[in-house]
Amino acid sequence: MTSAPARPRVLSIAGTDPTGGAGIQADLKSFAAHGAYGMAVVTALVAQNTRGVRSSHVPGADFLRAQLEAVSDDVVVDAVKVGMVATAANADVIAGWLAEVRVPVVVVDPVMVATSGHSLLDDDARTALVRLLSRADLVTPNLAELAVLVDEPAATSWQEAVAQGIRLEATVGAAVLVKGGHLTGGRSPDALVVDGGVVELDAPRVRTTSTHGTGCSLSSAVAALQPRLGSWEQSVRTAKAWLTGALRAGEGLQVGHGRGPIDHFHHVEVLAGAARYPSPRGAQES
Repeated sequence: MTSAPARPRVLSIAGTDPTGGAGIQADLKSFAAHGAYGMAVVTALVAQNTRGVRSSHVPGADFLRAQLEAVSDDVVVDAVKVGMVATAANADVIAGWLAEVRVPVVVVDPVMVATSGHSLLDDDARTALVRLLSRADLVTPNLAELAVLVDEPAATSWQEAVAQGIRLEATVGAAVLVKGGHLTGGRSPDALVVDGGVVELDAPRVRTTSTHGTGCSLSSAVAALQPRLGSWEQSVRTAKAWLTGALRAGEGLQVGHGRGPIDHFHHVEVLAGAARYPSPRGAQES
């Protein structure tokens, strides 16, 4: 009988960020921050930094399929987080692979537009993305993405946003995390729409310029937590509390001159420069 793994094995399927704040780089940090073993399959190579997206390159659906098969032919995957899909062909490959592999936990963060306003989807990919959502267990759109998915104008109030989340859940059959971070006000509300019910999740709004990759990081944290906790509400609450601290600590990283990243490891007491590790067996103490 095979024993349970020491850590959940979680796969990110997303684009890249060479400055490390978003995309698969942020996903891998989020997985590690929550005790999961992270893996990554690249959908697109994105030339971006904290100031914005400059260009992107999509290797293609055949190479994406090869990456996915390389992982699942060898490793049992406990959870998947899907971020930027880039093209309709990529979205369809991911949906087909998920149908075959039957990963127990699938979180889709429907990345459509970067914070800078740069589109991260081709025109045909929007329809294919909706098809992909039928394979999800949880969908985590921001307000602009939520509006596109329900084909309505963007919500201007929290009540409108929650109503759109309820309609999306009924359409795709997956739980929906409605995120109110783009609204104004002193609070940053979220709502988990699951099984026809709504669970409100409130938090203080963190005043910071370090918001790059926030959505990527939250969704990947939930994906890392769910295999262990087994409750969407508990996983989202835990991830949201962690994200609040990561936002507060982000500016201390001093990364970039635009919207900097969050601090994924703000909760780790042993920091770089202060780390102490056991000496290898038999090594002389200096």
